[in-house]
Amino acid sequence: MKDGLTGGGEPDAAPVTAEAVGRTIAAAQQRAARVPEECGDLPFLIKRDGSWLYKGTLIGRKELVCLFASVLKRELDGSYWLETPAERGKIDVEDAPFVAVEMDWTGGGESQVLSFRTNIDEVVCADLDHPLRFGGAEGARDPKPYIRLRPGLGSFPVEARISRPVFYELAALAEPHLVRGRLMLGVWSSGIFFPMGEMPNDDA
Repeated sequence: MKDGLTGGGEPDAAPVTAEAVGRTIAAAQQRAARVPEECGDLPFLIKRDGSWLYKGTLIGRKELVCLFASVLKRELDGSYWLETPAERGKIDVEDAPFVAVEMDWTGGGESQVLSFRTNIDEVVCADLDHPLRFGGAEGARDPKPYIRLRPGLGSFPVEARISRPVFYELAALAEPHLVRGRLMLGVWSSGIFFPMGEMPNDDA
């Protein structure tokens, strides 16, 4: 045969040996284990509306934003870093780095599934790995809703803030459910109930 791993039509090519494969694997592992060089603070800012600035100038190309977003990490202390195999640096984020700008849903009740599209066109379904979180003060009339996109290195995940129009759509799907003896208002997705807040007392 003139093709395959032994060089094909090149009779002078060296045959593939276990030793050669071992050297290749060892080199790849060494490259993978390389610690990225620390670059300190980088002049990036992600604003609350999801726009990215570099040295105060808006990054208008969505493809470039998506590229940077693919290497965004979150550290144990909650800080955000851009990290490639060669370099890493800390950046500033006003709120969450991404914004959920669209929502779709199928089914209803406990069988309902909510899906969200972010400003970089990442689509996630609210479930155990991508829970909804409603921040803000206890009993606040205007909660701050978020959905987890991926975990960070510690307890701080990478999230998308749910935009106000999407939150209004979400609130329209809310229904009451008893949670640990308290009647809560929330939404179902993927068989999980996500409480938005305690049911208001109409007599108050």
